[in-house]
Amino acid sequence: MDEGSELIQVTRTVAIPRAEVETRFTTSGGPGGQHANKTATRVDLRFDVEASSALTDEQKARVVERLGSPVRVVVDDERSQLRNRALAYERLAARLAAALHVERPRRATRPSKGAKERRLQAKRQRSETKQQRRPPSRD
Repeated sequence: MDEGSELIQVTRTVAIPRAEVETRFTTSGGPGGQHANKTATRVDLRFDVEASSALTDEQKARVVERLGSPVRVVVDDERSQLRNRALAYERLAARLAAALHVERPRRATRPSKGAKERRLQAKRQRSETKQQRRPPSRD
C-alpha cells in the first residue's frame, strides 16, 4: 500500500479514493508506559459504503450485506502511527476485497468410471473384512 497514492487499490478493477475514508488518530490503550499514553498512534478508519462514488450499486449492496454500511478498521499493533496507518489501509482493502468476492457457481459433474470402480472395490474389501470377523458357521 503506497502512502503517497490517492487511491486504495481493493481489487484489480476497484480502487477507492483516500478522500472517502475518514481517518482518526487516538492514543492506544494497554501497556506501553508514557509513550502509549502521550502519542496518538492508534488509527481508526471509517469508510461509508453508501456514500462512495467508487463502487457500483451492486457492489455497494454486496458490501453492505456482508460488512454493514460504515466499514470500520482499528489498528494499534505498532508504536508508529505511520505503520499503523499502512496496516489499517491494507486491512480495509482486504476486508472490502473479501466482501466483493463472488463465488463462481459450481458445475455438477458425474463420477468417472474409475471412481465408481474404486468405490465398489472398497465396499467389497470392507465387506470381506467384516465377513472374516464373524464366528465360523456350524454345518
